[in-house]
Amino acid sequence: MSRAAKLSLVGTSLFALSTVVFVHYQQKAEQQAMHQGVIRDMEQQRIKRERQADFDMQRALEAEYKKDQSVRDTTAEMDPATAKRGGLNVPAR
Repeated sequence: MSRAAKLSLVGTSLFALSTVVFVHYQQKAEQQAMHQGVIRDMEQQRIKRERQADFDMQRALEAEYKKDQSVRDTTAEMDPATAKRGGLNVPAR
């Protein structure tokens, strides 16, 4: 085998090996990035469930408080000038 043929064989072999190694590491990095996305999505779903549970608890408390207390709309009883200013007893300008 000539020296040029040996160098060509070694060069192409190194290129092929480096390509295989690069692709392997690239696939591992993509796999880890995808796994981190799954973990992030699971965390977001957990937070959403917690917020929904808090909302449901607040809604139940509101219903319980409304049952125990008499709540009425007082804006209907105000004079029209006061109602226009948002129900505040602020003098008109």
